[in-house]
Amino acid sequence: MDERPVSPALKLLAFLMFAFLLAPLIVVVPISFSGDSYMMFPPSSWSVKWYPAIFADGKMTAAFWTSLLLACVVTVLSLVIALPAAFALVRLKPRGAEALSSLFTAPLLLPTIVLGLAILIVFARFGLLATFPGLVAAHLVVTLPYALRVLATALSTLPIAVEEAASTLGASPFTVFRRITLPMMKSGLIGTTALCFLVSFDEVVLSLFMTGPRIQTLPVAMYHHVEQQADPLVAALSVLLVVLTLLVVLVVDRTSGLAKTFVK
Repeated sequence: MDERPVSPALKLLAFLMFAFLLAPLIVVVPISFSGDSYMMFPPSSWSVKWYPAIFADGKMTAAFWTSLLLACVVTVLSLVIALPAAFALVRLKPRGAEALSSLFTAPLLLPTIVLGLAILIVFARFGLLATFPGLVAAHLVVTLPYALRVLATALSTLPIAVEEAASTLGASPFTVFRRITLPMMKSGLIGTTALCFLVSFDEVVLSLFMTGPRIQTLPVAMYHHVEQQADPLVAALSVLLVVLTLLVVLVVDRTSGLAKTFVK
């Protein structure tokens, strides 16, 4: 297939878009190395003291471990729930599959603040506010549509003839799914895992509605810290989170490739 050369104007537009998206890092990274006691740009002095200060802050470290555990649990549950659902929609093709798919992904169409308020009203009746199970359930409302969409796309692009050949050779449906379908879905599974983990770990709006004095996630702790103090600690923590995100993207790229995972 012939590939058309990219025009200089399109290259310039792509460069400007990336520059616009990355522009906040030009401010955040220098501030994270500031020696001042409050945020200012450019810093009047330089220091790395705010990075050790992150680990000395008990609230931040506790919130980090809460967010990490929460993201891991939400990711596992998203895969366990979305994988059979995607298989049923794509392979079994029940009546109204398109309508069901649209219904399951409907939460992505709602503003997060509206979704958070609705979850707050419902969960308050069951005593799930400021609890870990409540946070898991709230985050699943957001991550499950992503997981279902990515896994359904991965399944729809697989060659079904390979699965049919395995069935004709005597393999049971479960064996076909375990030894044929799942290995071929490797890139989709890795992409779903990374996406659900990052979405849950970075979710702030829903977490603001669900957290309280008993439990806080890292984004909520950062939000409250900025409200109370204006030191560069949050800037240093933001840089570490950017590095964490880049590491996740690098793992996805090394294991299955970004193009195979997200581009269909």
